[in-house]
Amino acid sequence: MGISLNEVARNLDSNNKKVQLIYAFNGTGKTRLSREFKSLLTQSVEENVEIEELKASGKKILYYNAFTEDLFYWDNDLEDDAEPKLKIHPNSFTKWIFEEQGQDRNIISIFQNYTDEKLTPHFNEEYTFKDMNGNNVTVESFTEITFSYQRGNEERSDNIKISKGEESNFVWSVFYSLLKQVIEILNVAEPSDRETNQFDQLKYVFIDDPVSSLDDNHLIELAVNLAELIKSNESDLKFIITTHNPLFYNVLCSEFNNSDRRTGYNDKKHFKKHRLEKNEVGTFQLKDQNNDSPFSYHLFLMNEIEKAIESGQIYKYHFNFLRNALEKTSTFLGYSHWKDLLVPVRGSGVGYENRILNLSSHSKHSGEEIVELTNDDKNILRHLFSEINELYRFKKI
Repeated sequence: MGISLNEVARNLDSNNKKVQLIYAFNGTGKTRLSREFKSLLTQSVEENVEIEELKASGKKILYYNAFTEDLFYWDNDLEDDAEPKLKIHPNSFTKWIFEEQGQDRNIISIFQNYTDEKLTPHFNEEYTFKDMNGNNVTVESFTEITFSYQRGNEERSDNIKISKGEESNFVWSVFYSLLKQVIEILNVAEPSDRETNQFDQLKYVFIDDPVSSLDDNHLIELAVNLAELIKSNESDLKFIITTHNPLFYNVLCSEFNNSDRRTGYNDKKHFKKHRLEKNEVGTFQLKDQNNDSPFSYHLFLMNEIEKAIESGQIYKYHFNFLRNALEKTSTFLGYSHWKDLLVPVRGSGVGYENRILNLSSHSKHSGEEIVELTNDDKNILRHLFSEINELYRFKKI
């Protein structure tokens, strides 16, 4: 049993909570859910609507996901290999945040905070050049970004191409600055008193996994800052946040579980948390997390393994789940390695270690490893799960 992503989107829309937080494994469909939700509000299904129709006025949803990053693309200067630029597809949002709001310095500061204070973005001024036919072409300001890195007191490397993770952090910095400005504008109660009315129709902000490549310290800082910003919202604007990262999810849970009298945010009234699960037949379940405690990721993994054993649908990625649960449990119990937890297990400890290592992989997302196992492998997982559960008494959820 299950429902479609469109029905999941409708359920989220009908919930009427100011903040909804969703945990889901990678490959479950978080990004597709954001598109379904957008289509639900806009009744638009054009493939390139994110780039072609980014108009601020009258927009009902503002969202950050993998498609948001597609607004930014690299000109690698293949001919001269001298000046790679990160370019921005024309859109009214970045034009407004850079030119009208002058947020370029704030964006640089946010970006450096999450990456490296020596890594600096540089925005272009308007300039004109001649194309291959001799025609003048004008490049608008704030449509190209180059990057430099200060290596020492005087040595500086210009025109470097940043990593994909750093690029994602830069895009998030732009989005975060935009979101901060939008909340401040909508916090003005009377529309006639706002500095702009282009966000008056905005109903939702949908944020999908803004945490790629961040270490735990920066990830926690990002979660705390984002929660604080969202809780400062005094308008009717609603937020949906999805993530595959358990630490990010837990920090947001902790932050959103605290009311804020200054802004009227009430966790019991305004906050709801869910888990999105994908069934084998391609349908979905949106399960409520009703308890007040943060999400116990290792318990969830053990629960998923138990369901797989009961149904007989055991795959390679379930060994990934087991290894991940053992890693987190060994850290909590103070062991130097997850293999130490297998010592009391009946049978060949070395054999079990090797089997887990061979069948688990951190190189792929668990949701993409739908690989059939031999009966021997399935029996080993059943045995290990039973023994580990009995030894360490994991709580059922």
